[in-house]
Amino acid sequence: MFYTDGKLQYPVRVERPNPVFARALQQAIGGVEGEIRVMMQYLFQGWGSRGPQKYRDMLINTGTEEIGHIEMLSTAVALNLEGAPLSFQEEVAADPVAGAVLSGINMRHILSTGLAATPENSNGVPFNASHVYASGNIAADMYANVAAEATGRVLATRLYNMTEDAGMKDMLSFLIARDTMHQQQWLAVIEELGGSTANLPVPNSFPQEQEATQFSYAYFGHRIDGQVPAGRWTEGTSIDGKGQFSPMKSEPLGGVPSLAPPRPDSGAQSDQISASPLAANDPLAGGTPSVA
Repeated sequence: MFYTDGKLQYPVRVERPNPVFARALQQAIGGVEGEIRVMMQYLFQGWGSRGPQKYRDMLINTGTEEIGHIEMLSTAVALNLEGAPLSFQEEVAADPVAGAVLSGINMRHILSTGLAATPENSNGVPFNASHVYASGNIAADMYANVAAEATGRVLATRLYNMTEDAGMKDMLSFLIARDTMHQQQWLAVIEELGGSTANLPVPNSFPQEQEATQFSYAYFGHRIDGQVPAGRWTEGTSIDGKGQFSPMKSEPLGGVPSLAPPRPDSGAQSDQISASPLAANDPLAGGTPSVA
């Protein structure tokens, strides 16, 4: 159950409304880096969390905070739209070059919402929940959460640098600070679970001896000249401490794939269906050799 007292988590004020910046703020609401994404990600991770109760509580608590961030951003969008023109005639009458300005406005802010925010990104694309990651593996989810907060913080800093409005900078500075905390929070869970050594590879419950271990820590190089970019990932002890990194030129380990001829009722062409077994295995005849 969720409750609200009707108040914003942090003050939101706009000194000079800017409909174009309102459109930019939509990315922080419904973009892939936005607050709807992390809200749903943390809540669904929490609702499906198995194991220690404290992780479930932490995830749901943080997901609830993100609802408040969406409320703040939606308020900021609405405040930036106050005074926006509701017709081309109105804008053109005020400014001869209004066409260029009006073209930067999200038309749905006028046509669909009456000067309010929408659950979509800055290009008007509705939020896609396929960006929400909730795997049921606490370590995998924490790494996904760190990435989500990192890209969200990048976006917030870009928005901060995009505006000169003191009120918007103040609000964004708060959101940037919360992104800092949440990054640290998810990393703290990984550390509490034993850090990279204990958690990697994810899932750490799968018996690693069942892997093809000769490839577990090999860096594959795919350059035709055989060069491999040297770095921490090509030599020395692996991050999980369970192997040694090594460079390896990538070479085909299997043969050319071969599929059976089409079935007569499959809708394929007659020449495909009637191809002889020899032709099917002869590249020069248009066939495909069997896998060795």
